[in-house]
Order: sequence, then structure tokens, then C-alpha cells
Amino acid sequence: METISSEKDNRKVAVLSSFDKYTTFSIGGTTLTFRTCDGLERYTEVKLWDAGYIEVMAKYIHEPQEIEEYIDLDPVLEDLYMDKESFLSQIREVRIEYA
Repeated sequence: METISSEKDNRKVAVLSSFDKYTTFSIGGTTLTFRTCDGLERYTEVKLWDAGYIEVMAKYIHEPQEIEEYIDLDPVLEDLYMDKESFLSQIREVRIEYA
């Protein structure tokens, strides 16, 4: 079994996180930051990544159970006048990461 780890491979993994009232989505030195719902404590699991559409589990301060959430990056990328195809095509996986 061979494990390959390089900067090029790392660009294929995007990182989803949150702070205060914002969500961040980062890959290859580019970070998108956008407003999210009040009370979001943290994202806990990525259930699905589908070329700009993310299905995640999230923990909210006011809810005892995790809630399934959906994030669509298309409108965010459009608002930033970014080339969706170019940006999204480099992503193979999304993981959650908190410092």
C-alpha cells in the first residue's frame, strides 16, 4: 500500500469551519467567509460533498441534538464573481477542522 502526500494532493481537500456567526470554506490558500445562522456552535460531520453542495451535521447552542444542514456554494461564488467550475473542480473532499 502506497501513501502519497503532497501539496498538490492537499489542494483537493477543502476545510469547512465556523466562528461567531460565520462559516469558512478554505482550499489552496483561498478562504470563503460567509454569514451563517445565529447559534451555530460547530459543524460536526460532512455527510455529502457534491461539487458545491455540502450536506453537514451541525450543533446549535439552542438545540440538544445535531441538525442536518445544507450549504450551497454556488451563490457565494457567483456573488464573488469567481469561476465556479475552476474553483470547485479542484475539490475532491471536504473535512471539518477547528483550531
